[in-house]
Amino acid sequence: MKKVLVLGAGLVSKPMVDYLLNKGFKVLVASRTLSKAEKLVGDHPNGEAKRWVVEEKEELKNMVKDSDIVVSLLPYTYHVDVANVCLEYRKPMVTTSYVSDKMKALDQRAKDAGVILLNEIGLDPGIDHMSAMETIHRVEKEGGKVVSFRSLCGALPAPEASDNPFRYKFSWSPRGVALAARNSARYLKEGKVVEVESKDLFKDVFTTEVEGIGMLEVYPNRDSMPYIELYGIKDAETMFRGTLRYPGWCELWYVISNSGLLDVEEKEWGSITYREFMNKILGTEKEPEEALAEKTGVSVDSEPIKKLEWLGIFSNEPIKTTKGGAIDVFVDLLLEKLSYREGERDMVILKDEVIADYGNRKVKYTSTLIDFGEIGKDTSIARTVSLPAACAVKLILEGEIKETGVHIPTHPDIYEPVLKELAELGIRSEEKVEEV
Repeated sequence: MKKVLVLGAGLVSKPMVDYLLNKGFKVLVASRTLSKAEKLVGDHPNGEAKRWVVEEKEELKNMVKDSDIVVSLLPYTYHVDVANVCLEYRKPMVTTSYVSDKMKALDQRAKDAGVILLNEIGLDPGIDHMSAMETIHRVEKEGGKVVSFRSLCGALPAPEASDNPFRYKFSWSPRGVALAARNSARYLKEGKVVEVESKDLFKDVFTTEVEGIGMLEVYPNRDSMPYIELYGIKDAETMFRGTLRYPGWCELWYVISNSGLLDVEEKEWGSITYREFMNKILGTEKEPEEALAEKTGVSVDSEPIKKLEWLGIFSNEPIKTTKGGAIDVFVDLLLEKLSYREGERDMVILKDEVIADYGNRKVKYTSTLIDFGEIGKDTSIARTVSLPAACAVKLILEGEIKETGVHIPTHPDIYEPVLKELAELGIRSEEKVEEV
């Protein structure tokens, strides 16, 4: 019986572990917190839990040596260390994280070892790559060329659960969401490169309609330019990757991102209230609502100020984090007010728009994936991040994926069987084709 080593037992691990155990594999989950690993494997006869921390290098070697494949769900900074151990023992490895330059540098060693180091096999990155390449390769086979590509993705509360002023709840790290709001962005629009500074990220907004959900806002997601080469679409005049949110998000987060609330510099705040904290970060003795409105160019009775008031950032309650960045104080409130309640569903939306030029006509292909969490079981974000990786693990162990070296899932030999497997699990896109 083949054995899978899963490193990490975080929020997205459960669907993967369940899938692999149900497919007849042995699964060892190694985690800093033993109780989390034990909860994942339950009482399944083929499941095993182990307490392990990343500093235990020799134990990692023993576990890798004793496994047939390794899945790293650790923080991305540890993936290369794990990959080096995998190469030492000629074991394939799978991660859902972005491939780093240090990981890319292991390509030849992985080929020499005859194993695959498969990265970016989650949701975004992951399903987005596979959905994109399926359409792009089909266009190329039919003699067309891709002239425009847009990929839009969002993890959101299901419509019935979007019941707070932010219309958002956290299904993954609140700090990660807040940090992402500090990013700058770059993309190609009708042949021109657009550079967006972090302070203007939430000013660069458009809307898109998702059938059954309604109108959503879109803002740019980091640097889209490398994907022109990555996807092999050199004729593209538009290349854009964006994040989906319910209406009102961008207006609100423009104020947040220009307020000082996302500063990461560690400070001693002491025993102060949220209201006093806002006065400190704004450097004012005015009423903080007025000072923030003035600083960000909105009116004091605007929706963003009202939403932040609802959050409690202007309250006389004591702050919980007395040492850390302003972002840490802010994230405490976000987590307190924007968490899912029992019986609520999350939702993932991935929408790809590809425009192909066939010489005498242009065709637009729109692929839309909408997936909902299962109440009392798995969140949608956990399913859509971990199941692509789980499917890849199964296909590698069964010899269906034969590639070696460092890869992301842009090759048909990888994405075709994974997408087929995901469709059987109910994770599939609906396609609409129209002449433009």
